[in-house]
Amino acid sequence: VNFKATKIYHISILQYNLFLHINSKQIKVNTVNSATCIPVFLPLTVLYLLSVCRTPSGALLQWPPPLPHPAFLWDPLAAVIITGWIGLQSALYQFPVGRVSEGLALRDGTRLKYQINGFHALCMTAVLLGLCVSLGMPLGYLFDLILPLAVCAICVSYLLALYLYIGSFWAPAHALALGGNTGNPLYDFFIGRELNPRIGSFDLKFFCELRPGLIGWVVLNMAMMMKEVELRDSPSLAMLLVNGFQLLYVMDALWNEEAVLTTMDIVHDGFGFMLAFGDLAWVPFTYGLQAMFLVVHPRSLSPPTVIGIILLNGLGYYIFRKSNSQKNQFRRDPNHRSVAHLETIATATGKRLLVSGWWGFVRHPNYLGDILMALAWSLPCGFSHILPYFYVIYFSILLVHREARDERQCRAKYGIAWDNYCRRVPYRIIPYIY
Repeated sequence: VNFKATKIYHISILQYNLFLHINSKQIKVNTVNSATCIPVFLPLTVLYLLSVCRTPSGALLQWPPPLPHPAFLWDPLAAVIITGWIGLQSALYQFPVGRVSEGLALRDGTRLKYQINGFHALCMTAVLLGLCVSLGMPLGYLFDLILPLAVCAICVSYLLALYLYIGSFWAPAHALALGGNTGNPLYDFFIGRELNPRIGSFDLKFFCELRPGLIGWVVLNMAMMMKEVELRDSPSLAMLLVNGFQLLYVMDALWNEEAVLTTMDIVHDGFGFMLAFGDLAWVPFTYGLQAMFLVVHPRSLSPPTVIGIILLNGLGYYIFRKSNSQKNQFRRDPNHRSVAHLETIATATGKRLLVSGWWGFVRHPNYLGDILMALAWSLPCGFSHILPYFYVIYFSILLVHREARDERQCRAKYGIAWDNYCRRVPYRIIPYIY
């Protein structure tokens, strides 16, 4: 999803295209089948990837496939852990620290208020986790529970999506998402009918975007490292790199949590199964496949290789953060001294398009940074298996698809101004290549 602003921003983490585009026209096709198959296919994909990671061969296309026995898919302890984890993050979300920020104006002119304390939640979670480990909690045991944990997270996603769908029928018309109120139950369940469902002041979509899944991703990575320590007495350089890179990424997302308020997930998309599953199951259990892979398939790295991977991740992070910060500042205050000097193109909507700075380099410099970082996360696993590269392959395809969707939407919205922008900035993601 962001998915992924920050990565969430990710976050349209699972923005699947349910349309065919022919001669620049959108023709909606087969939405019932798509909305029915995806909520079945994606959870099975998560379980399959986790199962392959635990096999000695680690081959994605092995036959027969490594299907786990049903008895290994359920453990009452996993249900307790998932319930307790969501409860803990819910409590930290409501903790009165941090600042309160307003979102963008809604269709009725109002602005919702959001508690910005995600980084505080990450720090408090780290303190509690460190205390538990010091008292003897076997964090590495999460490796053995990974399949039941994933099953429980998937079940929570289904239950949450069902609650959101039913509850949306009590929401006022102006609170519904424009794209999720079609009258087709399966499609609306998948996309989400209500834009910003809340229980009192507790914003369910904003909470799920960055808290349980993103922080859970870091905790699972740490558990994989502890499991490696149990097996080999110390963590490998490859495991330290994966943990360090992905921790930096999550810390960045939570430090810049306010940027999520301007993303497509919050502003346009309804909250249904697509985002619920992406936030609670897809992110924590597939984005960290590299760490789980290294538990079963250890790798040793030479010092030059380590330095090269660190430099690649650093370059990607620099491009990602600088470009997103520039965009977010321009959206909030185009007259701010950090962006006031940038060249722009006027549009018929009254808004202006950046044609200098990072956004004059390529049309989506944040996507370029994302791809470079994703590659750096996979390289510590070597080249003997494709499984650790699942994320960078999947995410590159997702970003190319999102870029194409952005192009269509911007051309329809800005018209000739967008054509002028494309002439000024010809490359979409990778300069001189794409």
